[in-house]
Amino acid sequence: MVAERKAARTKPPQLYQVVMLNDDYTPMEFVVMVLQQYFQRDPDTATLIMLKIHHEGRGICGVYTKDVAATKVELVLTAARREGHPLQCIMEAA
Repeated sequence: MVAERKAARTKPPQLYQVVMLNDDYTPMEFVVMVLQQYFQRDPDTATLIMLKIHHEGRGICGVYTKDVAATKVELVLTAARREGHPLQCIMEAA
């Protein structure tokens, strides 16, 4: 008698969205630059995301695995503080 082997199924990793929050102090140009530099967005897409953040209070920059999302949040916050901006960036389960 041959025992059948069941294929092991691994669940895909939990994904997290990186979200930027609006404030009244961080320049729009800086937000666009961050979106291009850290999220590889082209200028038009970066501008659209920035306008969404500006008008709706928040915008999704991208969706990543937990470690990648956490690293991107840290990079954005470090860049903002270095330039003296109060920009907030968070990650949420997607």
